[in-house]
Amino acid sequence: MSIEVKIPSVGESVQEAVLAEWFKQDGDTVRKDDPLFVIETDKVTLEVVAEADGVLKIIVQAGETVAIGAVVGAIEPSDASVESKPKAKPEKEAQEKPKGDADEDKSEAADKSKERRPAKEYEPEPSVTHAPKPSGSGGTDPDDVPLAPSVRRLVAEKNLDASKIQGTGPGGRINKGDVLLYLENTPAGMPEKSDVPAAATDRGVSVDAEERKAMSPIRKRIAERLLESKQNTATLTTFNEIDMSRAMEIRSRYKEAFQKRHGVSLGFMSFFVKACVEALKEIREINAFIDGSDIIYHNYQHIGVAVGTERGLVVPVIRHAERLSFAQVEKSIVDYVAKINENRLELADLEGGTFTVSNGGVYGSLLSTPILNMPQSGILGMHKIEKRPMVIDDQMVIRPMMYVALSYDHRIVDGKGAVTFLKRVKALVENPERLVLEV
Repeated sequence: MSIEVKIPSVGESVQEAVLAEWFKQDGDTVRKDDPLFVIETDKVTLEVVAEADGVLKIIVQAGETVAIGAVVGAIEPSDASVESKPKAKPEKEAQEKPKGDADEDKSEAADKSKERRPAKEYEPEPSVTHAPKPSGSGGTDPDDVPLAPSVRRLVAEKNLDASKIQGTGPGGRINKGDVLLYLENTPAGMPEKSDVPAAATDRGVSVDAEERKAMSPIRKRIAERLLESKQNTATLTTFNEIDMSRAMEIRSRYKEAFQKRHGVSLGFMSFFVKACVEALKEIREINAFIDGSDIIYHNYQHIGVAVGTERGLVVPVIRHAERLSFAQVEKSIVDYVAKINENRLELADLEGGTFTVSNGGVYGSLLSTPILNMPQSGILGMHKIEKRPMVIDDQMVIRPMMYVALSYDHRIVDGKGAVTFLKRVKALVENPERLVLEV
């Protein structure tokens, strides 16, 4: 008896989804827990796996919008697939074949292979993707590092050496979160992508070419939310700059011990999350919501961390960040990135945030004005670390500096509170010992 493949429920508020992509073809043999397809809603992207072994029958094609609970395919019992497989030639028969005939077959097969093979270099099988090998790089050969397609594209785009990136996935595999964390922890910034015009010319892309595509549900939702935020809040942004010398020194000194003890890398995001938690305790209105004519103050800090994905921006929430250590914050971020890459992010992971931190520095952003994530009243924007001349004690010195931006809802937050908040974050990140001592 066949098993129906249905669109799963992802939350009470979600009524339909787009079947974004099938990972299998119609008629493919699948195993239990094999990924079958991925769906997109206006809030999350979710991967659906096979419930049993068998042969897949696809009913609804990719790109269709379907209701939650709709049947999009079926899995036939696996016995049918076993019977349909061609039987292998008996080993004894192969052994008894005269040697001369065997050599003739090999020669004929080789000739046919040459006729079919295009005149280009050998390419790896699609199922195993490798990182590009930077010229002149030492250490482990990056070509020996297997990568998922999305990770491979990011590594190639940023011109990175995959052998230098520590993988946290199963078997030490590198996922997209590992690459982003590597970029975040590289103060010098990202390598520039080169030869873009030449590559476009090689592909025969016309500068006048146009392409029309329907917006994905997530992109539509992002557009609606951003426009709603601009139209319904009195957003203002204040800026400051942070000397990252001390944070970088601590991270460099303890990163190996931290990794060994906690099994996760020490990044700069945990410094900023912990600093924001302390500042939010002091400037409570930035951690509050407006509800009609009331103000709702939160006596806890649920910090949203903005994560960019191929399908759009998502903001998973680190709940009760005030109770977490540096290691627990870093583990929470790594876990969320893994769930995003594996399309396992749930609607509950995105709800309940009281404040957001966004790090555009991983993409090389020097300065920006973040847009509020309603109904929140504040969002902190981090940016790239860049060495700049600074005057300290009447002396010109070179320091690794980061611009930070706080966008806030001026209806509830006054300028004094916003500036005080950002100065407090600056003081804590520039002197991380204060986070431990809570002073």
